[in-house]
Amino acid sequence: MNPTTTGRFRIHDRRPRPVDGGDGPAEFVLVELPEGPIDPTDADAAEAYDPLYATATGYDGDLADRIADLDPGAVVDATLEWTDGTARFAEVTTVRESRFRFADGVEGMFEAAVDAWQGIRAEGEAVGSVTTRSTDGEPNGALYLFADGPGTDTFGELRAARIPVEPLVDRVNETCGDDAPREVFVLRPADHDFVAVYVVFERDGVLARTIRDTYGLGDGLAAGLESSGVDTIETTGAEGSADDLDAAADGERDADGEFDLTDRL
Repeated sequence: MNPTTTGRFRIHDRRPRPVDGGDGPAEFVLVELPEGPIDPTDADAAEAYDPLYATATGYDGDLADRIADLDPGAVVDATLEWTDGTARFAEVTTVRESRFRFADGVEGMFEAAVDAWQGIRAEGEAVGSVTTRSTDGEPNGALYLFADGPGTDTFGELRAARIPVEPLVDRVNETCGDDAPREVFVLRPADHDFVAVYVVFERDGVLARTIRDTYGLGDGLAAGLESSGVDTIETTGAEGSADDLDAAADGERDADGEFDLTDRL
């Protein structure tokens, strides 16, 4: 009988494993979610969010349908069956439909991120965070910024889950007081030396849909308005769309440490 692992997992991504050129079959990148909070000072904290991989193809029947519906970001309760070091889903149930979206070489990075990064670098820091707010002043997202200089691949490390995203989502959940579905955007701008991890509080809110519109990452604000029976809006190129995004996400530095990155990593 093959060994099994049962637990709650984040579907971090679905892609070929980033080894040997990354041209193998698509696999799920999974992160097992701990049952309780992780103490960052614990000796084993660095290994708490280590990624593991599960086969994404070759399933049958109802299980195949459920596997096909799994998108990056979803949280699932699952049993994995191991054969010769390879994991396959034996059972899976989606419990939270969050979304993760990854975009490299982003053109027209929005001003809140660029301004925040300039402030972080002026202070000699390699990571930092801002809370963004809507036009009515309500917090709508946590924007984390990581250095991505020559000789590094911070975007690749984040996408492969070797730099964990989960503590950032955990911190947002703690601050918001719930574990509602979020939308997480991992963006590497073409013209700047940082990577942004933007945890948007409302998965299908105006901010999330505006980001999707701006960077071509799926159904955006116009689609949402159409589905609501509202006239569609026009979006211009990256520059015009970035202006819309800046209006939806006005950022301010977290001087009080409300979203302090380093206290969870």
